[in-house]
Amino acid sequence: MTDEAFVKDKDIVVPGDKIASGMGFLPGKGTYRSDSDIFAERVGLVHIDGNVIKLVPLSGAYMPKVNDRVIGKIIDVLMSGWRIDFGSPYSAVLSMKEATSEFIPKGADLTRYFAIDDFIVCKIINVTSQRLVDVSMMGPGLRKLKGGRFVNVNTNKVPRIIGKEGSMVSMIKQATGCNIIIGQNGMVWIDGEPENEVIAVEAIKLVEAEAHKSGLTDRVSKFLEEKTGKKVEAVQNFKKR
Repeated sequence: MTDEAFVKDKDIVVPGDKIASGMGFLPGKGTYRSDSDIFAERVGLVHIDGNVIKLVPLSGAYMPKVNDRVIGKIIDVLMSGWRIDFGSPYSAVLSMKEATSEFIPKGADLTRYFAIDDFIVCKIINVTSQRLVDVSMMGPGLRKLKGGRFVNVNTNKVPRIIGKEGSMVSMIKQATGCNIIIGQNGMVWIDGEPENEVIAVEAIKLVEAEAHKSGLTDRVSKFLEEKTGKKVEAVQNFKKR
């Protein structure tokens, strides 16, 4: 039997779609084999890597992973720390020792440091088999967020919004003059002039909506130029700092 692929790289498929036929192809994540055929088991973006075919999911809740940087909201003040909601099925705990290098005396009013509804950038440092999550504020860039606005995006689109070596988000920052922090959990913080914040949100939503399409960089660049009225540098000119 001749090996044959019925889809192209970056095509979108739904559960039950036949992706390929022949034993020369290997089923990867999100696919399964039935006899000599490979089918999609969920909605996803096709990624063909050599002879391995896998799917990149287009939806789904964020599942916490150690070392991920996330943006979360304080939802409870505990006896020895804070509980954080970061858009996962599981909440996280920020302990006093992981919150600050400052000594916090026993019985101190913890709302002096973080109050309910405060937003923070933190790092996941532990995820147990029972999905208990611990986070830390000890590290560069980890802090309380003040002002600005927030936008939620599909967690599976975060890598595309960041771009290769940070190229896409760097282009949006350069064009709008906004400070932008993207959490791996799909929460994005944008801080700048109000009209530029709106442009940045629209650009990020454009990337999210068209992440699976080719030529996206050019479309985002053109969009930013039209909205800001200034030349936007080509993405490939950005290097990771």
